[in-house]
Amino acid sequence: MDGTIYIDNELFDGTLDFLEHVKKIGGRYIFLTNNSSKSVDKYIEKLKSLGIDATKDDFLTSTDATVLYLKDKNYKKIYALGTTSFKEQLKGSGFNITDKLEDGIDCLCMGFDTEITFQKLEDACILLGKGVDYIATNPDWVCPTWYGYVPDCGSIAQILETATKRKPKFIGKPQPDMALLAMKATGFTPKETVLVGDRLYTDIACGVNAGISTIFVLSGEGTMEDVENSEKKPEFIYENIRKIYEDIR
Repeated sequence: MDGTIYIDNELFDGTLDFLEHVKKIGGRYIFLTNNSSKSVDKYIEKLKSLGIDATKDDFLTSTDATVLYLKDKNYKKIYALGTTSFKEQLKGSGFNITDKLEDGIDCLCMGFDTEITFQKLEDACILLGKGVDYIATNPDWVCPTWYGYVPDCGSIAQILETATKRKPKFIGKPQPDMALLAMKATGFTPKETVLVGDRLYTDIACGVNAGISTIFVLSGEGTMEDVENSEKKPEFIYENIRKIYEDIR
């Protein structure tokens, strides 16, 4: 969503027309986001403030994909390095969550943390030094804002790798799971599906890995220079979502 249909609290021109057209032709849109700092309820509130009516069925987040992964692992106690919203979602999914150094922690799970502190980084270094499993919701380097960019989960993972030599298992895009889950939830086939995004190394790579068409928009992080240097190439390139709408209409 960030960089594709809005930045911060600015909805991009053409977004509402595009979404309405998708519904008009009998399609479905699902918002896939690697941003794990907000719960789906928070995203619903945000989109409503921008004029988009949405329900929980309209979203799949990297936290959703992470929850599915964690359920297969049967961890006894998880240290959650993330926002309050992130921790609440993990706890609400039935996991034993803590944000303090305690006995019995066997997993460090990190999301995009807009509430990061040095204490959290220190706790993470201690746990990684002890060899606990290390999982991160997404590999994004930055998150777009109205003034530029801020460090995202991938950047914090790089800090921890520099300090501990440990790399996490990333769950969200570019892994295909979120796109595959979206198709399963809506009943559409890969030939009927397209992924629209502004990042080659997460959005477009996710679509390619899932075997679906991809549209790269230049309204967010990615540039044409990135396309030239990327192994994962989009099938289509548009300036913004308004241009996509004008073309498919």
